[in-house]
Amino acid sequence: MTKIKFGTDGWRAIIAKEFTVDNVIRISEATGSWTKSNYDKPSIVLGHDCRFAGEMFAETAAKVFAYQGIKVLLAKNFVSTPMVSLGCVKYNTSIGVVVTASHNPPSYNGYKLKGGFGGPLSPEHVQEVEDIISDTVNIDVASLSIEDFVKQGLIEYVDLEELYLDAVRENFDLEAIANSNMNFAYDAMYGAGQNVLKKLLPEMTFLHCDENPSFMGQAPEPIDKNLQEFSQLIKSRGNIAAGLATDGDADRIGLYNSNGEFVDSHHIMLLLMHYLHKTKGLGGKVVVAASTTPRVGRLAEMWGLEFDMVQIGFKYIAAQMVTEDVLVGGEESGGIAITGHIPERDGIWMGLVLFEFMVKSGKSLEELVAEIYSLVGEFKYWRDDLHLSEELKQEVIANCKADKYQSFGEYQVQEVQTIDGFKYILSEDEWLMIRPSGTEPVLRAYAEAKTLDGAKAILKAAKAELGIG
Repeated sequence: MTKIKFGTDGWRAIIAKEFTVDNVIRISEATGSWTKSNYDKPSIVLGHDCRFAGEMFAETAAKVFAYQGIKVLLAKNFVSTPMVSLGCVKYNTSIGVVVTASHNPPSYNGYKLKGGFGGPLSPEHVQEVEDIISDTVNIDVASLSIEDFVKQGLIEYVDLEELYLDAVRENFDLEAIANSNMNFAYDAMYGAGQNVLKKLLPEMTFLHCDENPSFMGQAPEPIDKNLQEFSQLIKSRGNIAAGLATDGDADRIGLYNSNGEFVDSHHIMLLLMHYLHKTKGLGGKVVVAASTTPRVGRLAEMWGLEFDMVQIGFKYIAAQMVTEDVLVGGEESGGIAITGHIPERDGIWMGLVLFEFMVKSGKSLEELVAEIYSLVGEFKYWRDDLHLSEELKQEVIANCKADKYQSFGEYQVQEVQTIDGFKYILSEDEWLMIRPSGTEPVLRAYAEAKTLDGAKAILKAAKAELGIG
């Protein structure tokens, strides 16, 4: 049988190759056994996103849990990851399970574990589940009936989307956003967030807000190269103040300004700090992943906010949000959370915070970014995902570990940070980071400079030094 391993954010595998009914049974049996061992009255909230056969895989997991005597709250229809995490809190369940491969290509599906606190289950507990995954299929799911378990009260259908909509209505001034002179747009990338803003702000401009399990062949990751149709839409309309995009399970954010220019997560974190702390007067710690711009730390220091940098993987940020007062927690890949909500990435929630910031301040996204630049300086960032042979990837990582790279072309290494991967500080305003992905077979290379050309020049020099064409 396939060895099932959890990566940075859950288990991911290709549908019908490794992501099969049998393997979902195996991982669900282990998840259920762990839950029963750790909770007196075990319960699980369970949902799936828009991917192919998501409903079938979710029902397979539900049958396994119910067979084990665990109460299952099963989502009606597809849902986003934040909806399941919020459901954990609202229904006070032991854990949550989401059948999703998030931003991965359409051929993938996946399996995420959530804690009862409404965020990623801790790495230690995830490892405990992984350690007890059986090598054999021990439950005959085909003989089990969802309807029978519903009659027994072991499976109950819940409307997690409506639960989420209610939370948004309670926390945002939607009337101010709807009645402002600013027009907004949303690209769901055919993902699980597609219904939310249509119900909350129906006058917005919408793109890819319908079901398409193939995602038109595009990985639903909200990065600039995947969102060019959205960018062109904003440019062609000429009257859209900002555009929000979210990934397949709607926990990651992508953002565009009125010129159709991509605004990356580093800038988003700084904008959120600006609104929550300087405008709303909220305090708390700022926690970011190792691939984040140092300017977040500088702004936190400037404003007297505690700051911490952790390993990549939102679970490390969530762990602090559960025990401490965290104002903003985020990572470069678009996963960001804030105080007052669940300790979970939530692309739609972050987008609404920024829309509200713009409307309440009466300022454009460009003007708000300019205010950030006046404090920390202008900067641009770029990331390349390098698809290498496993041999070359391991050779590069071995060289990094051996401290082989003292320079990349004209760029001299001043310092190396190894919290996660290898972050080479080149100057006060320039850095390069090299790290293998925890969810995909790629080597990630990140760079920051004062200009976009500068960031790309660093990456070009890095690839030349690494021997990558």
